[in-house]
Amino acid sequence: MHVLEKARKFIIDADYRFLVLSSFGMYNSMSDEEFLKRKFKATLGYELNLDNPKSFNEKLQWLKLHDRNPKYTMMVDKYEVKKYVASIIGEEYIIPTLGVWERFEDINFDTLPDQFVLKCTHDSGGLVICKDKKKLDINAARKKINRCLKNDYYLVGREWPYKNVKRRIIAERYMSDINNEGLMDYKFLCFDGKVHGVFVCSERFSEDGLKVTFFDNDWNKLKFERHYPSSRIDIPKPMKLKEMEELAERISKDIPFVRSDFYVISGDLYFGELTFYPGNGFEEFTPESVDYEMGELIKLPGGVTS
Repeated sequence: MHVLEKARKFIIDADYRFLVLSSFGMYNSMSDEEFLKRKFKATLGYELNLDNPKSFNEKLQWLKLHDRNPKYTMMVDKYEVKKYVASIIGEEYIIPTLGVWERFEDINFDTLPDQFVLKCTHDSGGLVICKDKKKLDINAARKKINRCLKNDYYLVGREWPYKNVKRRIIAERYMSDINNEGLMDYKFLCFDGKVHGVFVCSERFSEDGLKVTFFDNDWNKLKFERHYPSSRIDIPKPMKLKEMEELAERISKDIPFVRSDFYVISGDLYFGELTFYPGNGFEEFTPESVDYEMGELIKLPGGVTS
């Protein structure tokens, strides 16, 4: 969009104006409920009904406000979640942690292997991938990590579990497939401890960008999309699909909805992360009817709605 078109839209379009100003923190003091109503309407184009939510996206917003189990904070903490998940499915599924620090300046790079990954524990995107320590730009890594440490990820979409995550940096073992390319992650959609579908993120570094492809539990490709296009490339059924499904169900027991992610690397299975509100609950489905079909799978606590 041309800069003049953006300026005109900013003046005449209240929803667009809200999205722009909120990205600069202008509404950080707004209540969670009001913020979510405003952003939902501005992003998805229809009013958020919190009294009788029906769609998948609506119910994710309701869960942000009303399903505040204290353990969720630990489950989104990229350091603490490893211990939590290991206690349920076993240490062998956990990507090894090489170190944890509160400040970038405390990292002793001499003790790290030639390949590793740095992550901030409290956000999404605070990531530095090192494939060759001799070529690592430490100054650039410092700037990125320190910028991310200052980021309050809770304010982006009012995902309250992130509000009290301790801000730290972890180093993990660098994981790659046989071809040393970007890994495909398998993301299981879990409703009250039962998997109802899985999607794959692929082609992250391709010219036309990320692809998100949905499958049912038997690996039949589903004919809908959410925000990102599905892949035109055949994605083979992964090794250990059923094992991943069983592990995801064990982790997600008694939770209305959570997404549980796994990788298969050289035949070995590893846990990735847990996500309570994919896309912040602000990503559209095509066709729109799928938003409501998936919404029916979420049974809200307290019998608020069916």
